[in-house]
Amino acid sequence: MAIYQGNDSRKISGGVRRPSRKKRKYELGGYPLLTKIGSKDVRIKERAMGGRILVRAKLVSYANVYDPEAKTCRKVKITKVVENRANREYVRLGIITKGSIIETEAGLAQVTSRPSRDGVVNAILIK
Repeated sequence: MAIYQGNDSRKISGGVRRPSRKKRKYELGGYPLLTKIGSKDVRIKERAMGGRILVRAKLVSYANVYDPEAKTCRKVKITKVVENRANREYVRLGIITKGSIIETEAGLAQVTSRPSRDGVVNAILIK
């Protein structure tokens, strides 16, 4: 079953909107791929709009962490998820999303990329 991300068929008043056209292939959505901590597993999704190919990370173990004080970036191991404002259940399950706070070997870092869309975890070290 596909997920449709088009407009709703109801008005605010409760009346039914009549469709002006049929649903389009590019309006289809997909189920979320939730990135977890584990040995590296990157999936290449089928063709996206504009001919681009989406690279999705299912399991990650390392993150590219930027240190703003030293102005350097290095690859460090992720130990656990500390906080996730998207959903507090994601902390217990170990799911990484954009904006989540992760604990690394370098210290606490905030994720700046979308791992389920970019295929890589980029983060900024926080003090």
